[in-house]
Amino acid sequence: MNKRVTLRDVASLTGVHVSTVSRVLRGDDVRVSPATATRIVDAAKQLGFHRDRWAASLRSGKTGVIGVLVPRITDIVLATVFEGIDAAAAAAGYQAVVSSSWDDDEARALRIQRLIGERVDGLIIGDARRNDPMLARLAADRVPFVLVSRASRGFPSVTGRDRLGGRLAAEHLIDVGCRRPAVIAGPDHASTSADRVAGFLAAAKARGVPVDPRWVVPSTFDVAGGASAMARLLATGQPDGVFAVNDFAAIGAMGTLRDHGLRVGRQVAVVGYNDIDVDAQLLVPLTSIRTPLRDMGSQALHALLTLLGSGSTTSVRLAPELVVRATTADFSPDAATGR
Repeated sequence: MNKRVTLRDVASLTGVHVSTVSRVLRGDDVRVSPATATRIVDAAKQLGFHRDRWAASLRSGKTGVIGVLVPRITDIVLATVFEGIDAAAAAAGYQAVVSSSWDDDEARALRIQRLIGERVDGLIIGDARRNDPMLARLAADRVPFVLVSRASRGFPSVTGRDRLGGRLAAEHLIDVGCRRPAVIAGPDHASTSADRVAGFLAAAKARGVPVDPRWVVPSTFDVAGGASAMARLLATGQPDGVFAVNDFAAIGAMGTLRDHGLRVGRQVAVVGYNDIDVDAQLLVPLTSIRTPLRDMGSQALHALLTLLGSGSTTSVRLAPELVVRATTADFSPDAATGR
């Protein structure tokens, strides 16, 4: 077995005291000349030195690890947010570890306790509820955390401006000629769902096209949920426009519309949310509200680092953008009414 390279080995090669080597390799080079710092870093690379994060944590009380909780890492939206967190963490000298809660309260509590037990320096939570007793308990226990994607009143978060996104969707559907819009809403416990729906309904009402409450149908954030919600909507009538608060739900809705013999984008306009990569590749490309997901993740990481450094941080709201494709661009009011 190869001998493990130590700080003393690096010090011996460079002729610098071991305490100076330790400071430089943990990022504290303020009192060291640039030439000496460069020599130490180059020597460490040459010898194959790797900093012992756990040994360092015994001295500093910090592990350099950030715990991230998401509903499911297989969800491309949260996976993209995590990519932003992970890249920003690495650039700042931290390691991000992620765990899925499956949006289940019991699993969520267990995973948070495990992350805390691993002595993470802080948490980024992507599965918050609008009313969330667990967050209050974490705050009471002085566990540093920042929310991402979803917000919960009273706690720092980095999210999209979801009410504005809902408004953009409503105004666009009305502008292309829709007069019987419906909404496929996500679960009510998620701020993303509630805020996007609220923004849509307020904008539609302001434009003189109020939405029938029967045509606001809850759904899960997946293809199956969107398909089922669309089937329930069609059982009560035929909308000429559909806003789904998640792209996967929108894709499921499009499948149900097709199965009912309706031309997606021509007879029924559809708008999704998040603008995932697959939207542009669909047989009928999907109009969607784009959210800067990677940027959301990186800003959440920086917000947490600010919290760790100063004891406080501020919430951030990122602006959405309407991306128009064939599911609305080709809509015809005459085709929708059969004329």
